[in-house]
Amino acid sequence: MGLKWSDAEEIAVALHEAHPDVDPRYVRYTDLHGWVLAIPEFDDRPERSGERLLEAIQMAWIQEADVD
Repeated sequence: MGLKWSDAEEIAVALHEAHPDVDPRYVRYTDLHGWVLAIPEFDDRPERSGERLLEAIQMAWIQEADVD
């Protein structure tokens, strides 16, 4: 069972590990969408995402990266 769009915290950890030098505050949703799809454990349909889900993932990533 892989990651789904609703797994914001787990996706944030994977993104932080895959892109440690990226400041998540400045990631565009189009880039974020592609990076989530590239996570090997991710297993959900691309069209199921939306601005609300991407925002939740971005906020969780910001917390994971501990960016102020």
